[in-house]
Amino acid sequence: MKKMYFIAIYPPKDIIDKVRVFKQDFALNYDNSKALTNDAHITLLSPFDRDPELESDIHNAFQKINTDIPPFEIILNGFGSFPNPKNPVIFIRPETNENLNLLHQRTRHYFSFGKKSFTPHMTVGYRNLSFDNYLNAWEIYKDKEYKTKFLVDKILLLRHDGRWIPIAEKHLK
Repeated sequence: MKKMYFIAIYPPKDIIDKVRVFKQDFALNYDNSKALTNDAHITLLSPFDRDPELESDIHNAFQKINTDIPPFEIILNGFGSFPNPKNPVIFIRPETNENLNLLHQRTRHYFSFGKKSFTPHMTVGYRNLSFDNYLNAWEIYKDKEYKTKFLVDKILLLRHDGRWIPIAEKHLK
């Protein structure tokens, strides 16, 4: 049976906890229970599935990602959305960051499948968020202020085992 994997940047626990408050708002007020299933993160490579026998190849490719860049700061500033009627998303928006884009490009060098575009974001509401509830939530969140920053010093490879579990990390240099 195939396993799911993905590569991401996770903020420190205090930011994960603050974002969880927003996710709880979505669960309680916008019937979006799926908002609570994952901790806050920025995806570098969207989830993909592979046979577990190939996990060593995934690890090898992950370790080859060129992370020879100094740790850098990401500024989260306000909210954005993907207004797709079938799968709307509300997220916290990182400010444009060349190092984040570079990490994504370097990740894609070794993992060339999946989505080609990269719109960095930290998801708050998604999956079972109805379009009507998305519209109601967006009325509140489009002008909601939230600004913070954190230092990125590593990327994580995660595997889904009932929940997302980090199975490898690679530090920036």
